[in-house]
Amino acid sequence: MFMDRLLVRNARYIIDVDPAPVVRPATDVLVEDGVIAAVGRDLSADAEVLDATDRIVLPGFVDTHRHTWQAAVRASTVDVDLFGYLDRAHTAGARFTPDDMRASVLAGALEAIDSGITTLQDFSHALYTPDHADATIDGLRTAGLRAVFGYGAPFRAQTRDLEDVRRVRAEHFTTDDQLVTMAYAPPGPSYSDAEAVREDWLLARELAVPITTHVGAGPVAQRPIAALRDADLLTPGTLYVHGNSLPDDELRLIADSGGAVAITPAVEAQMGHGAPMLGRLGAAGVTTGLGVDVVTAVAGDMFSLMRAALLSAYLGAGRRPTVADILYTATLGGATALGLQDRIGSLAIGKQADLILVDAAAVNMAPVDYDPVAAVVTCAHPGNVDTVLVAGRAVKHRGRLLNSSAARAISTVRATQARLAAVN
Repeated sequence: MFMDRLLVRNARYIIDVDPAPVVRPATDVLVEDGVIAAVGRDLSADAEVLDATDRIVLPGFVDTHRHTWQAAVRASTVDVDLFGYLDRAHTAGARFTPDDMRASVLAGALEAIDSGITTLQDFSHALYTPDHADATIDGLRTAGLRAVFGYGAPFRAQTRDLEDVRRVRAEHFTTDDQLVTMAYAPPGPSYSDAEAVREDWLLARELAVPITTHVGAGPVAQRPIAALRDADLLTPGTLYVHGNSLPDDELRLIADSGGAVAITPAVEAQMGHGAPMLGRLGAAGVTTGLGVDVVTAVAGDMFSLMRAALLSAYLGAGRRPTVADILYTATLGGATALGLQDRIGSLAIGKQADLILVDAAAVNMAPVDYDPVAAVVTCAHPGNVDTVLVAGRAVKHRGRLLNSSAARAISTVRATQARLAAVN
């Protein structure tokens, strides 16, 4: 949908976030070949027009940590802690067929798109066979969003299939400029012995892919960042997830080594990982992104996540964040955490046209004029997302997902959940 040249015309406001959120009224955005070509008032071009009257235009959201495969087991771990989640979710994951995996990943990715998430880091840790890995990648690609596929070992696996990690890199990711790219998602120093950690980190270097790994989530192994430092494995571009129990000196190690942290404030509160992290990470100078994490326990949209981040941060250490801080973290902060800041995350000319239009005339939004940023962060919900563009291509338009595979994916995940429930 839409031609190679698209003019997003007459937005009530656009919100750009570089270097910090700024609001501009009555502004147009010109997209050429999937790239932002111009931003300004009264632009004229020989292009298809997308009417943005009474819409807020802003960069697509970036979800820096999501176990996308868990859409089929939605709302199954709400009333349990971390260890209850690990038992329930991974018992279910071990029973997924590749077809279950494909449909669940597709459904989870479409859920993300529906709420304006145009990029996600998929931490895929239920890959029991090579077919499961291939199905996951297919699900992400079919969804049509931008994604980083994080190849992870199943939580209960006794070994990691390192040769299949190599196969996936060689077969699926011969270049790094695709819509879906690759990362490696090993258990890391909080869950593995030193020899396995070294092997995993060296594999990522061999394959030239970034690492994402869980650290500091409640009562798991402590001092993981110091352990990486002592093993000479601190690597620029590494994305650490959670970090609630990390001491300040380890946060500084992350910052100094060029790493980043994905916080998942809704899940971190629900599972009891520890105190809110946003203020401490800011004080340590750590690049930070937001992540939904698991829809087994929390909602899968960025709006509820931004509110969880804002409100929980009021209770944490460090500077009280503003709504502008939260929107930045949900967009350019997340893009930077994934190493994609040169491609996405803001409305800069030359970046990929990953844009969303939010209905400013909806009853829960209007009037937005006092503070459009605050309205997006504190008032909006997925139903207000009118249109979503990924690389200039519409994947949601006038409130409707455009993916022809959506209905089949939802039917399959319903059947998957019913089958798993019958076993339990």
